[in-house]
Amino acid sequence: MKSNIKSVKSKPRINVVTLGCSKNIYDSEVLMGQLKGNAFDVVHEADKVSSNDIVVINTCGFIDNAKQESIDTILQYSELKEQGKVGKVIVTGCLSERYKPELQSEIPNIDAYFGTNDLQDVLSTIGANYRHELIGERLLTTPSHFAYFKIAEGCNRPCSFCAIPLMRGKHVTKPMEELVAEAQTLVRNGTKELILIAQDLTYYGLDLYGKRNLDELIRRLSDVNGVEWIRLQYAYPSGFPMEVLDVMNERENVCKYLDMPLQHITDNMLKSMRRGITKQKTIDLVNEIRDRVPNIALRTTLITGYPGETVQDFEEMAQWVEDTRFDRLGCFTYSHEEKTHAHSLVDDVPDEVKQERADAIMEIQQGISFEKNQEKIGNTYKVLIDKKDGEYFVGRTEFDSPEVDNEVLIDANINYATVGGFVNVKIDNAEDFDLYGQIVK
Repeated sequence: MKSNIKSVKSKPRINVVTLGCSKNIYDSEVLMGQLKGNAFDVVHEADKVSSNDIVVINTCGFIDNAKQESIDTILQYSELKEQGKVGKVIVTGCLSERYKPELQSEIPNIDAYFGTNDLQDVLSTIGANYRHELIGERLLTTPSHFAYFKIAEGCNRPCSFCAIPLMRGKHVTKPMEELVAEAQTLVRNGTKELILIAQDLTYYGLDLYGKRNLDELIRRLSDVNGVEWIRLQYAYPSGFPMEVLDVMNERENVCKYLDMPLQHITDNMLKSMRRGITKQKTIDLVNEIRDRVPNIALRTTLITGYPGETVQDFEEMAQWVEDTRFDRLGCFTYSHEEKTHAHSLVDDVPDEVKQERADAIMEIQQGISFEKNQEKIGNTYKVLIDKKDGEYFVGRTEFDSPEVDNEVLIDANINYATVGGFVNVKIDNAEDFDLYGQIVK
């Protein structure tokens, strides 16, 4: 018995470092849940490292900036390993899925490189077993009251600029029963908000059930006792299942919020991007969504500087952003990714022009966001409190995702709230991206 206790204590600590998107956060949490189930001491992005630590870096390989951040992080821990300040360093995720031979050649002192679907191999290298009974068990890196909730892996879309299918493979739907069980486990541990993520939510079910099944999944999750908010991120416009909007209207706990990356609006850009939709169909879709769910918050993301984007293309997109008045919008500059379809095109828009165009779009959006926020003054909203920061409790309405959207700031000197709890807040002031208010009973 004594030797068992000793062996558990002598296990190395595992420090998991996560780079990239919410899909990677989810993957890290699943890995950490498995490691904890194997009696390892697991931490996420620890400030201090020790010579006995095993560091697992979950990398991103999506666009140039993300790749550079991943490479810099690998080099940083490689150096610490050389100095004897950490034990082993293991690299997993999208970058090593895509560039494993190059990484092995350039940074050879890393103990092992794995791809995006190698969880069991990562565990085995650390000395842990994959435990099926832990399906749905995760060690959350977010505050416990919200969780990213991955409903599918991979993507079947042919978008010309995107390397995700190269790193994540084809679309694979997670069975509904598994997801419902996972939601029940999260709720038991205090989760109130499920943020549904995938490379493409709207494809859910096609491979497994032979039809788009997102609406049924949302209903099943909505029925889980204790789920107070369900939020949809990463919905693809082409073939969007309109039944989802009916569920939004029917169910109180389905947020009237939709994140739908549209990427561009001119017909020649959409065609070259292989988006499977036209300008008019995009406009009609946005109008129909707003008609069917009148107070929905629509978030989108756009790309500037895609190969062949003319001044006219850009101006048409800027005018459309002005006219459409999205509630939330992000804009990214085009990244020329090898092995994508668009890589065969000439990357002919200079980097500084790409950035100027992105900045111009965000300036338009800043004005729209300010005007929309001014309209909220005097209204009362249900707000989920995410944290206390200095003099303020910081929360969100159902119209806002964490990290990327607006926040509600409540003066902590005259209000009291519980982190992870809901309060009603009357808005009395507003800026471009922040609302200020007081708690009302």
